[in-house]
Amino acid sequence: MPRAARPGRRLRPLGRSAAVTTTTTNTTTSTWRGVASEEQDELSEKVSVLLRERSRRLLGDLLSPYRRQIALLTTIIVVSNLAGLAIPYLVKVGIDAGIPPMMRGSGPATLLTVVGVILAAAVTQAITRQAFLRLSGKIGQSILLELRRRVFDHFQRLSLSFHEKYTSGRVISRLTSDIEAIAELLQSGFDGLVTAVLTMFGTAALLLVLDVHLGLVALIPLPLLLLFTRWFRRQSAIVYRRTRETVALVIVHFVESMTGIRAVQAFRREPRNQEIFQQLNDDYRSANARSMQLIAVFMPGIKLIGNVTVGGVLIYGGYLAFNQEVTVGVLAAFLLYLRQFYEPMQEISQFYNTLQSAGAALEKLSGVLEEEPSVPEPREPAALPQGRARGKVRFEGVRFAYVEEMPILPHLDLTVPAGQSVALVGATGAGKTTLAKLISRFYDPTGGRVLLDGVDLRDLDEPTLRQAVVMVTQENFLFTGTVADNIRFGRPDATDREVREAAKAIGAHDFIAALPDGYDTEVGKRGGRMSAGQRQLVAFARAFLADPAVLILDEATSSLDVPSERLVQRALRTILADRTALIIAHRLSTVEIADRVLVMDRGEIVEDGPPNQLIAASGRFAGLHRAWLESLSQT
Repeated sequence: MPRAARPGRRLRPLGRSAAVTTTTTNTTTSTWRGVASEEQDELSEKVSVLLRERSRRLLGDLLSPYRRQIALLTTIIVVSNLAGLAIPYLVKVGIDAGIPPMMRGSGPATLLTVVGVILAAAVTQAITRQAFLRLSGKIGQSILLELRRRVFDHFQRLSLSFHEKYTSGRVISRLTSDIEAIAELLQSGFDGLVTAVLTMFGTAALLLVLDVHLGLVALIPLPLLLLFTRWFRRQSAIVYRRTRETVALVIVHFVESMTGIRAVQAFRREPRNQEIFQQLNDDYRSANARSMQLIAVFMPGIKLIGNVTVGGVLIYGGYLAFNQEVTVGVLAAFLLYLRQFYEPMQEISQFYNTLQSAGAALEKLSGVLEEEPSVPEPREPAALPQGRARGKVRFEGVRFAYVEEMPILPHLDLTVPAGQSVALVGATGAGKTTLAKLISRFYDPTGGRVLLDGVDLRDLDEPTLRQAVVMVTQENFLFTGTVADNIRFGRPDATDREVREAAKAIGAHDFIAALPDGYDTEVGKRGGRMSAGQRQLVAFARAFLADPAVLILDEATSSLDVPSERLVQRALRTILADRTALIIAHRLSTVEIADRVLVMDRGEIVEDGPPNQLIAASGRFAGLHRAWLESLSQT
């Protein structure tokens, strides 16, 4: 039975999780093997500390531009809480001074005065609360805007090696569910936490001010309360980190299944994909269920402690009041303050739900944002000799390996003069595409240098390099938008006239003009409204308009039928004129237009020369050419 079809086997989309995920909570068995449980706990604690520090750095960096606004927020919330804390004390004053036993003297006037002050305190609390919510909401949205911008910008700047390991589902998870978790914290949780903390400390202080003995009785459960809260915090941190991991896996599997829906349906993969999704979804459900179990223990526990405390204070306070050691007003104020003291604990339990989810999301995002590109920008960029690339490419002793033990290019020396078209042929795995990626600087060589006009690619800044080198691949990605938008993709400032001239130059104008809306026709998802040949011509027009000095064609015609290939061949002759080109092709019809052919094998150049000379010889290229001619005669 095929491995993928074995019942019960769990297949999950693999990819690099945020540098955090796999190294923290999903540590492999081999990492732990032979390690004592105490050492495991110590290592886990160290990792958790590092994660928290990294998250704090990111949060501090995001908050730093809003220090003044945060100071103003603090002032507003302090005023709001002082107004709220004053109300029970004013009730005490109203009872003791405004309702004397025989209602003599200034009692009614005092009571009315106290009621007026209470109303003023309530209005102050309402106004400051509104101001706090509006200002905190504005700051929160600004922070989310900056965070989304940073994550998107950083994902774009990270090297190709990162994106080849980090699945698209995880990228989407970082930009959606993780950002949403932080948004929920900023929008609904932060203000509740600040209010709860200030209320708790303020209430505790006022309880002791009103009556020390009764206050100490009211605060006896505080150590138990703190231990209970600490337990909940630790457990919820583990649970919500697991929740973020499981939701990311759900998104990864969903995105991959929908992206590859053609293959899924063609191979009748739906039942197995559904089984995998069910397993992942069940893990996500279990993680959320565990979080609700913690809430179900914490919230009733806090309520129980609060009610027992209120009962104890009422009994002891009643005894003191009966012996005239405290007034009825003090006892009433105590009961009101105790309600204020324990109600925030309920809010804090709900806040922890949001906080831990956002904290786990912040760990993932901070991990991504601290990921360094494997092909970094030079600190001091060098300039090209003539200010603009001419197109001379040279490999000097280049070594490269995706995996250290398996070199793809063991030692490569190659010079391509400016304006020369070079075709790269060879078996799969010979190193052709790797060579193209090195010229495009999607990767840096592990040894040696790749030079453009005598300048090491590592010394060129990104704009200069991308203007000089363009790659056209087999499946060019057309983005949502019009045909014109996709042609001017590399030059957003190009005019409509320049777009049309580029299309005419490579032979795409006729078919574009015949589309329903011409150049304003929407291409659909990934260019789905066009044929493969039409998409390729649009890609060539895009490259022609960008006008690079070096053009790389990676299997640009391998998926085309014969009529489409002929259209593309004519376009190639135009686009390759007066520029350096490296053509990776299995179809030798594409190779024939090159000035020079390089036959590669295991990362080495085994044949080098003009196509006609190599065909006349008895080497590998001649054999490939004969086999190609025979295949044509059989079709």
